Amino acid sequence: MPERLLPLLTDQPQSGDALGARLGVNRVTVNTLARRLEGEGVPVVTGRAGYALAPGTPAPGLVAVSGTFGRALRYRGTLGSTQDEARAWADDPGGPAPHGAVVVAERQTAGRGRRGRTWDTPHGTLVFSVLLHGPLPLPDLALMPLAAGVALHAACEVGGLKWPNDLLAPDGRKLAGILLEADLRGEEARRAVLGLGVNVAAAPPGAAGLHEFRPGLTRAALLSRLLAELERWLSAPPDEVLAAWRRSNLTLGREVRVKAARGEVSGTALDLDAGGSLLVRLPGGSTVPVHAGDVQLVGSLQAPSRPQEDTP
Repeated sequence: MPERLLPLLTDQPQSGDALGARLGVNRVTVNTLARRLEGEGVPVVTGRAGYALAPGTPAPGLVAVSGTFGRALRYRGTLGSTQDEARAWADDPGGPAPHGAVVVAERQTAGRGRRGRTWDTPHGTLVFSVLLHGPLPLPDLALMPLAAGVALHAACEVGGLKWPNDLLAPDGRKLAGILLEADLRGEEARRAVLGLGVNVAAAPPGAAGLHEFRPGLTRAALLSRLLAELERWLSAPPDEVLAAWRRSNLTLGREVRVKAARGEVSGTALDLDAGGSLLVRLPGGSTVPVHAGDVQLVGSLQAPSRPQEDTP
């Protein structure tokens, strides 16, 4: 029942009587539904003027959509994982999700990052997943995290990229992460789900929040920009993606330690190859490609840049 009220709410207050008339219930029931939404994590603002969503909430109607991505958008207070919800939506016989469908949540109870790690989602985080229908060849899948990283950097306009899937603040703290999950069939995937989590108004201990650098940027405005940039870069030619990633990165030219499947690799990050693998020069002078792994940047980055004012 609370989900019936949610699509009617905007960032402008509406009276309980007006909402009740649209739902066919009385204002007492509207108040009950609003309280239930609050209990699920939806930021409902209640006052004398009525009921509204907090400004900047990334809900349908508050997110400007300019392309295909986000035209179908589901917003939830609390769910297990936006990745799982997007996949379930794609398989819904009553109305499967189209290419570019988006699931956004205020809170995840089973959010995850790469290699099964948990992804903490305190209030004020932007967490969403985009459904990508295939067929998607393996070379395209390999470049998707890099393309998504370029889109993240373009939308946030802060910091730089750590190979393969993190956006870092100027001082090296993590701002955002990317998770790509694909349903593989031979040499291609029939679909993929791309998940992104951005620390906006809040961040876990040791991480950075975007509001430290862009205090006026709302989650709704950021999601709008991200969807447009993702649609652009996920369809860009591979050489353009690689060139853009190189311009936006904080990895190349630095000493790194990489935890890869075959063990730890330490050396200097030189470049990316045509498939997006990280080329690392070992202390002995030889160069090895790293196709997947967790990178630790050795040493400190430059001091954080001064925050700049921004508008939603």
